Order: sequence, then structure tokens, then C-alpha cells
Amino acid sequence: MEPQIPQKTVKKWQRIVDLIARVAEVPASLVMRTSAPYHSVFVSSESDNNPYQVGCQFTLNEKLYCHGVLQKDGELFVEDASSDPVWSDNDDMEHGMSFYIGYPLKWPNGEIFGTICVLDSRRNRRAILFREGLQEFARVIEADLELFTEMNRRIELEAELQTTLDELELRVVDRTADLEEANTALRVLLGSVEKAREEYDLKLLRQIKGLVMPHLSKLRIRLESDPIGSNYLDTVEDQLNSITASVNSKLMTIMEKLTPVEREVAQMIMRGQSTKEIARTLSRGRSTVEFHRNNIRSKLGLRHSGRNLRSLLLSLH
Repeated sequence: MEPQIPQKTVKKWQRIVDLIARVAEVPASLVMRTSAPYHSVFVSSESDNNPYQVGCQFTLNEKLYCHGVLQKDGELFVEDASSDPVWSDNDDMEHGMSFYIGYPLKWPNGEIFGTICVLDSRRNRRAILFREGLQEFARVIEADLELFTEMNRRIELEAELQTTLDELELRVVDRTADLEEANTALRVLLGSVEKAREEYDLKLLRQIKGLVMPHLSKLRIRLESDPIGSNYLDTVEDQLNSITASVNSKLMTIMEKLTPVEREVAQMIMRGQSTKEIARTLSRGRSTVEFHRNNIRSKLGLRHSGRNLRSLLLSLH
């Protein structure tokens, strides 16, 4: 896509064609722009008797001076079209323009932008002498075209870079969200494991104390007269006490005062989870969790005491 020509540059080119018209003493000095199949007046000198207005459009054909420039890919000089069989019936003779000098204008990649030219209704010796000057102005315009191309390329590269940066930022955001979700899932999993362990410990303690220990007491009575049997019984009792040593009976007693949901909340509090985290884990509202916390505090005698619930639970563990 060809870059747009800034108005500031169009004004600069206007000064150039006006200067050419004055120095070469021609009625028309033009910068033409080609967009096949059309060839249009892009900038026109503000000189007397100039018949070409900006925007005036021609269809490229072999009877057009500028077509000859593009065909030759170089200078076209017609000193007097009226005596030249090739150009005697060209389109510009409609305005009596029998004198012409023109050069191609190109983009940096070699594609045609248009032409720069001067026209007159007479053989113009001054314009002939100014041919090299006209070529230099053509180079000035082509230098501007190169600058616009480079600026446009940089703008496109900056846009591509910004797009890449935006995509990377989105990937970082997505990755961060994935990690946060994974961390949340891991916390829930670890919480579930910890909860299961604590529930297993409490269950084990209840079973040993409720099912095994009473039978050991009865067995001890029966083995009072059997020292060897009593020794074995002492060993068994020691081993059971060792197994249950990690589960504090006071904590178990406290837990048994709580409802199943309150025990679950209490275990999460012991693990350091906040009300918000507990609510998310249990899929309950924060107000519901606060309700259970207040019930636990009440059952543990902490209402209006100022003591920390988690600290108390940990001290019992």
C-alpha cells in the first residue's frame, strides 16, 4: 500500500513547481500522478495561462506526452509538436501546448509514481537550458517519496511490534490466571488431604478408645493372676498409646461438641485459611462461614474474650 503524501509535502512541491515555472518562464509546471489507467494532475504551478487544474485526469494513451515518458522510462523532450509527426495530434495540443520536457518519478522500489514536466505553447529556449535543474527537482521529489516509504515502513513495524507485545501480555495474563487457578486447586487438594488426615486421626482415636480400650480393661482384670499375660497386655496398651499420641484427646473432646460443618470449618481455621478461602472451598457465602465461626467461639467459651480462635485450636492440637 502506497503511503499518503502529507499536506506539508504537497505545499513544498507546490513551491517547487511555482519556482520552476518562474525560472523556466513556462505557463505550466506539473507533478503528475499515475494510477493506471489514469494519469492525473497532482500539483500544478500557480502561473499565468496555466490550463491544467489539480485533479484534471487523463487516460494513459500513446497520444499523451507523459505516456511517452513512462514508455521511455526517461526524459521526453518535444521541442515543437506541431512539426513532429509523432506528437502533432497529441492530447495536450488541445491547449496549444506544443513544447514539453518531462521526467519519470518513481517510488524507492522502482514503481512509477508519476512524472514532473513543463509545457509551453512556444519553443522555450530558457526551459531547454533548465533541463538539468528540472531533473534535480525530480530527484528532490523522489527523495521525499523514499522518506515517506521509510516512515510508513517504520509505522507498520511499530504496529506489528505493538500487536506482538499485546499478544504476549495476553498470554502472560492467561498464564497467570492458569497458575492462580492451579494454585487454588492445589490449596483445595492439600486442604482436603489435611482434612482427611485429621478426620482419620479422630476416627482412629474414637475407635481405639471406644472399642479397644474397654476390652483391654476387662482383659486386665482377667489377667491379674497371670504376670506374663499382664506384661503382654502392658505392651499392647503402650503400643496403642503410641499410635494415638499424635491425636490430642482434648482436641477430640472439643471437636465432638461441634457439628460436622463446624468441625470442617475449625480444621480449615487451624490450617490458616481465611473466611474468604473457607467460603470458596465450601461453596458457601462468607456470612455463613462467619455464622459457623461465631458458633465455634461460643462453644469454646471465646465469646467477648478477645482470644484468637486459631491460636486456641492449635494449642489443643
